[in-house]
Amino acid sequence: MNTAEMNLMDWQKQFGSEASCAQALARQRWPEGFRCPRCGHDHGYAISTRHSWECGQCHTQTSLTAGTLFHSTNLPLTKWSWAIYLAASDKGGISAMRLSKQIDVSWITASRMLRKIRIAMGHRDSVYRLHDLIEMDDALIGGRRTGGKRGRGAGGKTPVLVAIENRDKRSGFIAMQQVSGITQDKVAQFVKQHLPPSQWVRSDALPSLLEIGKTQHHAVRVTPPALAGQWLPWVHIAIDNLKAFLLGTYHGVSSKYLQEYLNEFCYRFNRREWEAQLPLRLLNACLTHNQIKLKMV
Repeated sequence: MNTAEMNLMDWQKQFGSEASCAQALARQRWPEGFRCPRCGHDHGYAISTRHSWECGQCHTQTSLTAGTLFHSTNLPLTKWSWAIYLAASDKGGISAMRLSKQIDVSWITASRMLRKIRIAMGHRDSVYRLHDLIEMDDALIGGRRTGGKRGRGAGGKTPVLVAIENRDKRSGFIAMQQVSGITQDKVAQFVKQHLPPSQWVRSDALPSLLEIGKTQHHAVRVTPPALAGQWLPWVHIAIDNLKAFLLGTYHGVSSKYLQEYLNEFCYRFNRREWEAQLPLRLLNACLTHNQIKLKMV
């Protein structure tokens, strides 16, 4: 579904003050008008001092942020709106340190905000499946330890499964999943989660990836590293872009939070053709996501 395109000036007009931000969030959450969650009545009154609506029939009060990613937040809505805009509008993402300076919050607050946003990104993409011709491979994410082993089996690296649609001269949608190891069970779970049955899948000849053939049309080719780009061109480009994204903006990430960064990369990659719509799309994803409770970072 297409949403409105928003540039910086448009966003400032709609979300520049707490009052205008509340009005814009209400329009996004209830595009057909307020409806009471208790009795279903379609008329209510805004309580601007508490960002709430009161039903005109049963007088139940409903918070604008209740049941959303912003549930019980103590932050101004304007800070959330700018965090969403900054996270969505830059293809390189934004670090917690930079966000904390931009919206004047502590690093820990900025980090929690971004973690919640990335979780919402992953949740939105989890409902989609890849189709047609798909390239699949694994990647190892993490810095090389001095004197350590390179490549598969290297210490300090986290394995990631990657699948991407091959649309001939361009790539389609992508999925990435952090795993504890490239095993048959993990491959089977990844395929079940991200691919419907009977798609055409290419991969290299890693034994664990042969599991793909149980539910898909699987084509395998043994290729030397120098020729891998001919058989799996788009998945290798995507992996290179992922590594540049992680190092360029975040200077590397720990395995503890890696999946959240994979969520961010895939969310933005899958919507690259609707770049100007991304801020509102991400806002909608946050409004439709349940409350997220995080442990201390």
